[in-house]
Amino acid sequence: MGGFFGAVCNHDAMSDVFFGTDYHSHLGTRRAGVAAYDPEIGLQREIHNIQNSLFRTKFDDIFDEMKGNAAIGCISDYYPQPLIIRSTLGAFAICTIGIINNADELIEHYFSDNNGHFNGMTGGAVNHTELTAALISQKSTFAEGIKFAQEKIEGTANILILTNEGKLIAARDRLGRIPVRIGKNEGGYAVAFEDFAYTKLGYENEKELGPGEIVEITANSITQLSPPGKEMRMCAFLWSYYGFPTSTYEGVNVEMMRYRNGEIMARNDENSGNSQDIDYVGGVPDSGTPHAIGYANASRIPFSRAFIKYTPTWSRSFMPTKQSERQRIAKMKQIPVHDLIKDKNLLFVDDSIVRGTQLKETVDFLYDNGAKSVHMRSACPPIMYGCKYLNFSRATSDLELLARRTIMELEGEEGFNHISEYSDCKTERGKNLRKAICEKLNFASLEFQSLEGIIEAIGIDKSKLCTYCWDGKE
Repeated sequence: MGGFFGAVCNHDAMSDVFFGTDYHSHLGTRRAGVAAYDPEIGLQREIHNIQNSLFRTKFDDIFDEMKGNAAIGCISDYYPQPLIIRSTLGAFAICTIGIINNADELIEHYFSDNNGHFNGMTGGAVNHTELTAALISQKSTFAEGIKFAQEKIEGTANILILTNEGKLIAARDRLGRIPVRIGKNEGGYAVAFEDFAYTKLGYENEKELGPGEIVEITANSITQLSPPGKEMRMCAFLWSYYGFPTSTYEGVNVEMMRYRNGEIMARNDENSGNSQDIDYVGGVPDSGTPHAIGYANASRIPFSRAFIKYTPTWSRSFMPTKQSERQRIAKMKQIPVHDLIKDKNLLFVDDSIVRGTQLKETVDFLYDNGAKSVHMRSACPPIMYGCKYLNFSRATSDLELLARRTIMELEGEEGFNHISEYSDCKTERGKNLRKAICEKLNFASLEFQSLEGIIEAIGIDKSKLCTYCWDGKE
């Protein structure tokens, strides 16, 4: 997905942007970049590949090579950014978070209207951040251009711009699917996806942009360029998985939500009699762990870590682009605690079940180390639709999703007319789905959090949440 961080200060901003951007490393694994503005030098930029190295090792020379009182940084899961653009709006650096589903259409319109061109990437692809900049530059002001771009883009576009006057312009996607937070200290302002990134640097929470809101930020002021809209579709999956535990979105802390989510799953299991004779509850580390803690606290079944991930050298299992490499690395990272596995009935909570490939490896690993039974709980409902707003899953087809693929095996395409029944554990189709997945992945039992349960755990009205990946509703 990706994340960005920016700062504009009365002092050099490079240190804050270096550490603030680094704090977004959990959101992307492919590219990272930093841009800065200094009155004497102008705009500067540096971009590196971070697939095999951490952000800070790639950018540790940045303090010698760049300087400025205003800077932005970006962690990207695909496109190199920030980009420096020169247009009728002047020179500016830009980074974006999101996805453009109608990019080909927008590119063709741009060619026909402007006779322009784009810098081609491998295979002729166009960097979506450059495309966004081209749309913005068709208007006479940044605010008008950003609103125009967000109206034309089908998908999501959070935007952070550094102008050639040393100002920041921050814009949240028009439906607010992901956050834009602003912090303040005596020296200036910071902008971030994750608010903890600037609070750790001495800033205090000042403002959370509303859906579609656009602001201009200097070291001394925030000026609203466009007010927030009334409609919001915040990504509910952020709380379940992507969001960092210490972050807060729309007033709801991620870690606390995950505890509540686990408690609700435990309550549901108790009501249905599904959690008997369990020796230990554990999380599929790391993001499943807080859900499991909530489950253990509510069920009074001891929490334990039956296996530990070895993270000093492989901190992110989804780092490689090839699925086979990700599977191998995930397996290498799992170190068993035999006393907590052998002859034990174990219940694990995972943040989600997408393809199920790595999860099967984990379950086989537990049985190989002597587990008596392995029960599985998913902290969110069955994922039935690939995300078309944030691209959190690498799936190129819905049939790569375990739940979808299993429905196809059970009933063929006719089953896709009954997805709501398959999601519901109380229906015959829902029971068949869970049984089939148990047989496929060797679970002793399986249950998913209900849509109602995860919404209860978040505590925000469903009308303000995006739940597309679970129910297909936009």
